[in-house]
Amino acid sequence: MNKTGGSSLFRNYTFVDYATQAYNLVVALLILLFHNHTVPNWVNLLVIQGILVLVVHGLIVGEARRPHPILGFLRHFYPVLLFAWWYAQTGRINRMFFLHYLDEPFIRLEQYLFGCQPSVILMEKLPYLAVSEIFYASYFSYYLMIGGVGFYLLYKNREHFFHYVSVISFIFYICYLAYILLPIVGPPLFFNHVESHILPPEFQTFGQHTIPEPLTHGVFYRIIISIYEAVEAPGAAFPSSHVAIAWTTVYFSFRYIRKIWLLHAGLALLLTVSTVYCRYHYVLDVLAGGLTALALVPLANALYFRSIRSTTNATGSTGPAAPELTQTPSSYSR
Repeated sequence: MNKTGGSSLFRNYTFVDYATQAYNLVVALLILLFHNHTVPNWVNLLVIQGILVLVVHGLIVGEARRPHPILGFLRHFYPVLLFAWWYAQTGRINRMFFLHYLDEPFIRLEQYLFGCQPSVILMEKLPYLAVSEIFYASYFSYYLMIGGVGFYLLYKNREHFFHYVSVISFIFYICYLAYILLPIVGPPLFFNHVESHILPPEFQTFGQHTIPEPLTHGVFYRIIISIYEAVEAPGAAFPSSHVAIAWTTVYFSFRYIRKIWLLHAGLALLLTVSTVYCRYHYVLDVLAGGLTALALVPLANALYFRSIRSTTNATGSTGPAAPELTQTPSSYSR
């Protein structure tokens, strides 16, 4: 639906708005229909989903009626502000379909393919603080990639920024749905007690491979541990959103910020290895993350540009966001 088609209720919606509202409504429907004893606060979560739908809609409609630089920024940046909530939420509702996490088949397959657990062995093969800090810093760069590329495009070219937020939001939503439907903890299951889940005896021995003590003094090690203590969502490992989103940001640097894309790609490669070295993902999670980006970036692009073209054909303009697509960076609050 676009500015001239269908109900006027949605005439100011863009591709990312439809994707966001669809995600919120799908999650609400899953909670309503499939909640069980693992979701004791399901009513509160359902109410929050309803509030999010109304707030997002109100922001879209309000900005269209009374344009303002700050409101315009929030109207187009709001998905990024909600990523952390949606991610954490998956850990609260991802045992509606499977009461236990689904790690055992992944562990067995990795053992069959590699004869070991790469997410355990790699750190033991390279137990050096300098190496560890490089990998933990690379893992942390995930947040800098998302924000750095986004804010650069926000400053340089609004149209490119809208494209960027639309695509990464779409990929995040697919990853979040995967976490809800297929709860997989990843290597932390070897080392941390997870509620109501005990690994078979043959897998419990991997937990004896603790992190070498010197590595725990690293600055970036401590930063990552602090982040995960604050916002970790058990069961959000497959596919690796770190890998999927990092390589998606590389796509956008290649497309719109060509001067940094090689350096960016090198950093994304380090990040990809770091997800296994830092013991947050199985190799299978990493491969799935790469395939997720490979499959969903073209799909999101097609949907995004189709929405732009359909609105252009219908109105002769670039659609609901048309006024802002032609504005210069100075026309917005920085």
